[in-house]
Amino acid sequence: MHLIEKAEEDNRTVITEFILLGFGDLPELQILLFLVFLVIYIVTMSGNILIIALVVADQHLHTPMYFFLGNLSCLETCYTSAILPRMLASLLTGDRTISVSGCFAQLYCFGFLAATECYLLAAMSYDRYLAIWKPLHYAALMNSRLCLQLAGGSWISGFLTCVIMMCFMSQLTFCGPSEIDHFFCDFSPMLKFSCSDTSTMTLVAFILTSLDSPCPFLLTVTSYVCIIATILRIPSTTGRQKAFSTCSSHLIVVTVFYGSLMTVYLLPKTNKQIALNKVFSVFYTVLTPLVNPLIYSLRNKEVKEALRKVIS
Repeated sequence: MHLIEKAEEDNRTVITEFILLGFGDLPELQILLFLVFLVIYIVTMSGNILIIALVVADQHLHTPMYFFLGNLSCLETCYTSAILPRMLASLLTGDRTISVSGCFAQLYCFGFLAATECYLLAAMSYDRYLAIWKPLHYAALMNSRLCLQLAGGSWISGFLTCVIMMCFMSQLTFCGPSEIDHFFCDFSPMLKFSCSDTSTMTLVAFILTSLDSPCPFLLTVTSYVCIIATILRIPSTTGRQKAFSTCSSHLIVVTVFYGSLMTVYLLPKTNKQIALNKVFSVFYTVLTPLVNPLIYSLRNKEVKEALRKVIS
């Protein structure tokens, strides 16, 4: 109540909804964008659900690698559903408003799933490292208990991080103007409209993001440095190619995800960069969930074999 009164004294209106501008600056392309994103959404959902079904149904895919892949596909299904349906409705109807509580819900889902993906990709890279570093002891080292601990730890870490973040975020009051130049509710654009003191929120966000992104990223990079070093020590060319093929799909996914993430959040926010941020945000929120099933299915013999069995 005190914050509302303070905001009114400063001649600022406390807002109850935001306007997500999205791609509203391209009115002539709204229908085309709607159709493109609709096709992407359908293909993304179908591809990831298919991978989950194959991993569950095919006994040959009941291995640690495919257990993590099934978790990743489940995550990507939720991830794309947190953002694309709202954007599709906006492109179709032209209604770009979203309530503050709705924005919080979208921000929570996005943050929770993005943080979980960072940890899950690190777990998958560690799995590939063990498979290449100690192939004879791999089954004993990466047992079902460790798989469950790594996957469960990834989901719980992402969940707890966002719960803490949203507890602090919910204490803020937001004032006009209410236009967010983005196609979904992201942390930084929302924080700009707060008329409360955001110093504590900024500090908490810095601490949590320092744990959630750099730590899994460094673990992933370390795993791949060790993987490459191990592969280079393999004497035969055929052996090196076979070893690298087991982790090449995951390496492509990691590169696309972290590459677009760093471009959006680490580069300086010039006017031109802010405009490009929306484009790069499409990569890790929309295109990464789309290409993951394609990369893993097209570059993976076991998945293609399981798919062939289902079709036949």
